[in-house]
Amino acid sequence: MTSAEPRTAAPPTTNDGTSGAGTPDGTATAAGNGRVAKSAAARDPWTSDCHRARLHVVTGKGGTGKTTVAAALALTLATDGRRVLLVEVEERQGIARLFDVPPLPYEERKVAVASGGGEVRALAVDVEAALLEYFQIFYSLGFAGRSLKKMGAVEFATTLAPGLRDVLLTGKVKETVTRLGSDSKLVYDAVVMDAPPTGRVVTFLGVTGAMSDIARRGPIHSQAEGVVRLLHSADTIVHLVTLLEDMPVTETLEAIEHLHEAELPVGTIIVNAATVSRLPAASLTQAAENRLDKARLAAGLAQGGITADEVMLDGLAAEAAEHAIRVLDEADCREELVATGLPILSLPRLVDGADLGGVYELADRLAEQGVR
Repeated sequence: MTSAEPRTAAPPTTNDGTSGAGTPDGTATAAGNGRVAKSAAARDPWTSDCHRARLHVVTGKGGTGKTTVAAALALTLATDGRRVLLVEVEERQGIARLFDVPPLPYEERKVAVASGGGEVRALAVDVEAALLEYFQIFYSLGFAGRSLKKMGAVEFATTLAPGLRDVLLTGKVKETVTRLGSDSKLVYDAVVMDAPPTGRVVTFLGVTGAMSDIARRGPIHSQAEGVVRLLHSADTIVHLVTLLEDMPVTETLEAIEHLHEAELPVGTIIVNAATVSRLPAASLTQAAENRLDKARLAAGLAQGGITADEVMLDGLAAEAAEHAIRVLDEADCREELVATGLPILSLPRLVDGADLGGVYELADRLAEQGVR
């Protein structure tokens, strides 16, 4: 798909009813080792707070697939005729690449149709455009604002007051969340923000408070105060995307602590690219230690009509060892996440990579776990 036309139907998926290391109903299972988390949060990961929220902030360590997950979440929330806005604030045009459309301008564009007739629109927030819009709305400086841009004043202002950049970005998101249509109803049922990575998300979400303290009065103060109220209200919830690897899990745990300290509402942990165990739970440790019974392995292959020589058996045993080690390592990482007490959603590793079809597949998996 190379045009801006949205997809009109979800593609067929290879959904086999599993969801990585978790089950479709959201019960978090330690990847393949038979241990199941029995907490209420694990049984019902999409909590009443998640249902209540209208702004879903998605963050995660770089490389965890947070943009793909944010897009899948937007698609899921748009099912059954709902309208959802997917917002990008890092000026990377990641959403455009994911949905295979031209680079997004500073305006909302329809990029996908969800199951049941809902739609996803997308917006890439541009700082300069947001500042010019700000000048126009609050100071009626349309032409003068454009002149300031030509003079380099926009870049000067955001450099002089670094926090102003994040105020403009979060302020635009707040405007989309609270916008009313001609019928006096909210334009969007939900807004999903592809936020900065976990290492910067607390600063990004908290800068409006700092700017509110700096600007004691006037439009900047009012703008910042409005954003602060939204981000600290039940209308907002933060979801953290992670891989079941040491560094992403460690950064996720640190981010959760910092979000709690900042009194920002934390929703779910979304485990991405979880490994589905291909071995019986009882065989994982044996396989990881390269102690599989090769005679039994050969007999099993023979039942399937495959005659295996020693080289093939050694290769299969090595692959099984590598797979088992990964599954067991992911199980240990999952236990650290379960210990937080937060709800956990699980998504599988996409065989064909993160493309539009993969986004629809992940949206299906989220829906299976109660996201709606």
